[in-house]
Amino acid sequence: MSNSNNEWPLWEVFVQTKSGMPHKHCGSVHAPDKEMALQNARDTYTRRNEGTNIWVVPAAAITASSPEDIGPFFDPSNDKAYRHPTFYTIPEGVKYI
Repeated sequence: MSNSNNEWPLWEVFVQTKSGMPHKHCGSVHAPDKEMALQNARDTYTRRNEGTNIWVVPAAAITASSPEDIGPFFDPSNDKAYRHPTFYTIPEGVKYI
């Protein structure tokens, strides 16, 4: 593989801003391996202590829905009774479940 950044694999970068908070996608970097991807992500996206944790994921490993999937793919599954707790009895004194 050439040393050109354009030929290195693309890695998606997710940063956690505070412990316990979700990671958020903040961009991508090119790198030949996961160690370099993590270093590049740190140098690019957390230079001013913006994060407490970084995830790097090979872009080729991400599977996503497409805008055309907006119909049936996201429709609620009303036919799956187990998703609706209508057949459970709520114990007396319990306000929220």
